Amino acid sequence: MQNRIKVNELSSFLNKEIITEFLVTQKELREGSKDFYLRLKLADNTGSIMGNIWNNARSISEKFQVGDVIKVKGIIISYKSQLQVTVNKIQKLEPEAYDLSDFIEQTSKDVDKLLAKLFQYIDSINDEDYKSLLLAFFDDKELLTQFSQAPAAKSWHHNYLGGLLEHTIAVTNICNLLAGNYPVERDLLVTGALLHDIGKILEYSVTAAIEFTSTGRLLGHIPLGDNMVCERAAQLNAFPPEKLMKLRHLILSHHGEYEKASARLPQTIEAIMLHHADNLDAQTTGVAQLIQAVQNPDAKWSEYDKLNNRYYYLK
Repeated sequence: MQNRIKVNELSSFLNKEIITEFLVTQKELREGSKDFYLRLKLADNTGSIMGNIWNNARSISEKFQVGDVIKVKGIIISYKSQLQVTVNKIQKLEPEAYDLSDFIEQTSKDVDKLLAKLFQYIDSINDEDYKSLLLAFFDDKELLTQFSQAPAAKSWHHNYLGGLLEHTIAVTNICNLLAGNYPVERDLLVTGALLHDIGKILEYSVTAAIEFTSTGRLLGHIPLGDNMVCERAAQLNAFPPEKLMKLRHLILSHHGEYEKASARLPQTIEAIMLHHADNLDAQTTGVAQLIQAVQNPDAKWSEYDKLNNRYYYLK
């Protein structure tokens, strides 16, 4: 594995043959004009690249699954200014043949610094009820470990280990910055920002790939987070019902629209601010990840953003 070519090195191999290893994060058997072909998303801890298997796609598809690490022999090509790999041969590797950490992307941020910032925010809360609730969550070492390792999404933004912590701190930074400019309950807003996605530690599981848990798929992180807040608040001594209601509203409404799986529409100024801060960080980071994924230095445009229906200019 020492000679493995990493995804972020593939631009140096344009129109050349490579033999290297990738984690399979997506696999789709598609019907072409003449025959079936296999569309793949291949990754390591430096990024991802799309790949195609044109010949014997059906039989080859049966040899591996999403979450497997495969050795690939293929050609790096440029299609619509995006690098792809035309795969000619594959070999599924056994788990003892590789180190999974070489293939799972992690946050580029310093996790210890992010955690220090989280506790700085908790220390800055003057309201003792909100502070006690936050400590009920983050003084729990098992939960804190889950929280610091969890992804924030499966595919669009912060979809890597540590992504949830990174996203949470970014959203809290935005809320804290804006709180001084508007008539908001700052302690409520910061508490809501720190807890808005807490349900995601139950929504996703990470082995070789990010997948929904059954609970996450059936319930979703918003009601899961709301339930977690209610349970922790119930363990505290007489947590004020009015404060709990307002905090729950932040969690239940932070997606902003029913069409985007929000349980409620934002109906307080803190809820409106949290929704827009959350969306700002998610969308900006999602676009940044799409731009950073472009391996061809001559490309003028990113790959197509299916979520927002557009390309992004790179120059």
